[in-house]
Amino acid sequence: MKKVIPLAGVLVAALLAATACSGSDEPGDGGKPGEKVELTYWSWAPNMDKVVEGWNATHPDVHVTVNKQDGGDPAVTKLLTAIKAGSGAPDVMQAEYQKIPTLVSANAVADIAKEVGDRKAKFSESAWNAVTLGSEAVYGVPQDSGPMMFYYRSDVFEALRLAPPATWDDYAAAARKIHAANAKQYLGTFSANDPGWFAGLAQQAGASWWGVRGDAWTVAIDDPTTRKVADYWGGLVQEGVVDNKPMYTPEWNAALNDGTQVGWLSAVWAPGVLADNAASTKGRWKVAALPQWDPAKPATGNWGGSATSVTSQSKHRKQAAEFAAWLNTDPASVKALAATANVYPASLDATATALTAPPAFFAGQADFYAIAEASAKATNPFTYGPNVNVAYSAYSDAFGKAAQAKRAAAFTEALSTMQRTTVDDMKNTGFKLAG
Repeated sequence: MKKVIPLAGVLVAALLAATACSGSDEPGDGGKPGEKVELTYWSWAPNMDKVVEGWNATHPDVHVTVNKQDGGDPAVTKLLTAIKAGSGAPDVMQAEYQKIPTLVSANAVADIAKEVGDRKAKFSESAWNAVTLGSEAVYGVPQDSGPMMFYYRSDVFEALRLAPPATWDDYAAAARKIHAANAKQYLGTFSANDPGWFAGLAQQAGASWWGVRGDAWTVAIDDPTTRKVADYWGGLVQEGVVDNKPMYTPEWNAALNDGTQVGWLSAVWAPGVLADNAASTKGRWKVAALPQWDPAKPATGNWGGSATSVTSQSKHRKQAAEFAAWLNTDPASVKALAATANVYPASLDATATALTAPPAFFAGQADFYAIAEASAKATNPFTYGPNVNVAYSAYSDAFGKAAQAKRAAAFTEALSTMQRTTVDDMKNTGFKLAG
């Protein structure tokens, strides 16, 4: 797989934008000396207003008001509408990593490298890459991450004398043994409803679906690395040793509860989902690192995660950037993010300062966050593109058909569909593509 050449910081905005919306590129400090600055922060994380109380108590000259928003596409659409209108945008916004390229291309978020660039050492390479797009420009401060791990029913593994799978070959062997012992049980499922999950598995293998070469985008969804991952899952689905049902459905929730779903390839935030959907199984689950393609080079991928970005229309860019840095690096704030907002902080200091006890659902596994920390540090870099929504929609459609067909070859065919759909959309939108 060819390495993507990082994009020079001075070219980021010009390269990413097919068409730029209105908005000043000049930092705004706003206000007069001694005048109190008011900032607005859009976030969907729970209890973020309580976290921000720490800032307001210690920064009397800069007050932050939290406005609770919907996450995902609705949040992006609302911000882009405000940016285009020239009014109504917040100063600061919680932005999912995969949405940052879209926001940059629309000139909706500001480059705050001068204000926060020295915080780079506080985060993993993967987290920092997500807010810089491989350049010198910085479009946010990493807030939370979703390093992927392997969750499994320890009682089932012990009964069958299975160890947590160290490799993907081990995972396949365990899936076969579990399903052979009980035809109703599956170690996992291939979920065509969750493109972020599959992207994280491809990321672990070393893929990066978008990149930049010179002054143009590259798209490598249908590359040999991702094909290896698709071939692997297509083979297991065709063999029938893993399920082909989507996650987050009533059937999937029931399977977690009744013991027919005995493993889950998920992220660090999974304990909350298990506690809500499979409370009766508490005490029977354990976590391990994700199975590896090459045990000599441990790696993982992300499923989820977001940054705190300053919008391009903020009149108080300097203060907004200071708040974003405080929120995600100050020890007290990082602790509040974990304990009050229930997120896994991206800060590398979080394990020592904030995550000193395992989640309640995993109370018996003292090393839970040590495993999570090691996984976060081993997360491979991954570059998102400006039309993630198009690629993800194509995934759900193409892989949904492949999973239902239970035919291994259909999985790689689905990748070709994703690649073609994504490239065609970028061309039609006006983005420059290498080759």
